[in-house]
Amino acid sequence: MEEKVKFTEEDGKKELEKGYKRAEKLLKDEDKMETFLYRLENKLNKVPIGGEILSMIPVMISMLRSYIKKEYKDIPIGTVIALISALLYWLAPLDIIPDALPVAGYVDDATVVAACLKLINDDLKEYKEWRKKNN
Repeated sequence: MEEKVKFTEEDGKKELEKGYKRAEKLLKDEDKMETFLYRLENKLNKVPIGGEILSMIPVMISMLRSYIKKEYKDIPIGTVIALISALLYWLAPLDIIPDALPVAGYVDDATVVAACLKLINDDLKEYKEWRKKNN
């Protein structure tokens, strides 16, 4: 009998926080950040499920890219670290629930991204407004 894996919102928050140090290190290397963002965009194109949470990933990528290019600076460093941490988790193929498992493999990824979105919601709204005004 197949055992169901539970991945709660609290689990998502813990996994997000685990990635903060790695995110800080990655943020210090602009070339690695650009490669990372490119890989994220490629993975997003292969995701078989959508939903509101995963639809925010391109906005998160855009926000990071604008920050790295110093086009958008009105963002707390904690928000940047949380974004990178969530996206590192989402990009990792081997995490709590491996991405190779159809649909279920993205449940933990979506939960970590959702935990991040809860933390950075106001900053993301401000960025989207800034982007509308500057495009």
